[in-house]
Amino acid sequence: MQTQDYQALDRQHHLHPFTDFKSLGEEGSRIITHADGVYIYDSQGNRILDGMAGLWCVNLGYGRQELVDAATEQMQQLPYYNNFFKTTHPPAVKLAAKLSELAPEHVNHVFFTGSGSEANDTVLRMVRRYWAIKGKPEKQWIISRENGYHGSTVAGMSLGGMAPMHDQGGPCVPGITHIGQPYWFGEGRDMSQEAFGKQCAQALEEKILALGEDKVAAFIAEPVQGAGGAIIPPDSYWPAVKEVLAKYDILLIADEVICGFGRLGEWFGSNHYGLKPDLMPIAKGLSSGYLPIGAVLVGDRVADTLIEDGGEFFHGFTYSGHPVCAAVALKNLELLESEQVVEKVRDELGPYLAKRWQELAEHPLVGEARSLGLIGALELVADKNTGERFDKSLSAGNLCRDLCFESGLVMRSVGDTMVMSPPLIITRDEIDELVSKARLALDKTAEKLAITHPMESA
Repeated sequence: MQTQDYQALDRQHHLHPFTDFKSLGEEGSRIITHADGVYIYDSQGNRILDGMAGLWCVNLGYGRQELVDAATEQMQQLPYYNNFFKTTHPPAVKLAAKLSELAPEHVNHVFFTGSGSEANDTVLRMVRRYWAIKGKPEKQWIISRENGYHGSTVAGMSLGGMAPMHDQGGPCVPGITHIGQPYWFGEGRDMSQEAFGKQCAQALEEKILALGEDKVAAFIAEPVQGAGGAIIPPDSYWPAVKEVLAKYDILLIADEVICGFGRLGEWFGSNHYGLKPDLMPIAKGLSSGYLPIGAVLVGDRVADTLIEDGGEFFHGFTYSGHPVCAAVALKNLELLESEQVVEKVRDELGPYLAKRWQELAEHPLVGEARSLGLIGALELVADKNTGERFDKSLSAGNLCRDLCFESGLVMRSVGDTMVMSPPLIITRDEIDELVSKARLALDKTAEKLAITHPMESA
């Protein structure tokens, strides 16, 4: 089949996620045919550096035969069985034990799901079940953050703070509310980062008091917001948040779906910030995206209560702890360990990317370049001095995203924020290539925007 044949079939039958169906049908999809290392290839023969690791998930890169072999072997032995009816199987047992070993010391139990969205659905039920068992059923409220992303199911989009998802999702799950995000560049540049971080934490305390401190069950947040725009909080933010949660005996849910498994240079983003979460939804990098699998890592405080006093927990999924997915995840963790991938991100690749990425801050279109480990963002601005954004009608971020593809690079646009999150096995030379192609796309974007939106700095 030729490219146009795939595009025609795609247009006729395939509804893509997070997509304007009509617009895509008019343009035609880019057909990705194969991949290797940090590169994907399309049906036109173009080699493209995947600066997003798929969707923040292909941590080990593409083409790892070890993961293929793990799946093949498990499929031959036990392709499927469930974990209901008081049964289990070796891959699920071994993976739960391995995750407990890698998790913070107080986390020793795992509940498997099929995705990060399912993990956050599970978290919602676990939190409310926990407080009901503790004799405090009135503790129902879960506080999240505006522009946070916690999945696309009804519970996930309710926990998330993305207005377009709420607008299309009908009534959200009751008992969930949102506060401001620790987005200094977008919302706090009139004060220092330290002051802004503390102000955001204070907003959490104010919300708790407004709802009633005896009615708040948990606070959910990503250590670093991913889909919201790779938002790295000020250093003052998490220490202040921890104090507030401890003061009012409120559970912490650290959504590690993106930050987990080395993205920030630690096994979990919580480790980087010294957090002690009660629940940790995980997915994506758990299997490097080779097969769909998620989980909730459950801290002892919650797990012990559910086990000792909870009776049957009426929750689960057909594919919870799927044996093939679990076998691949287990091999993935083994490779991350044996190849010291996490340590290399922390000690070598993260610092090198930070140095090279910061060079892009000098570009006329860039108001801020930020990164932590192997996640980062560029803020596109019309006026470099004031930080003024482009008119939304120009869709500067989408334009830059398309020009990244044209330049042989995958980056993602979140409004006018360009984000990247490459495979963790990227080399220094490939980081140089990533930065060079990002600069080229920025140059092309500036040239095109200058036609309709002249900029003195350009």
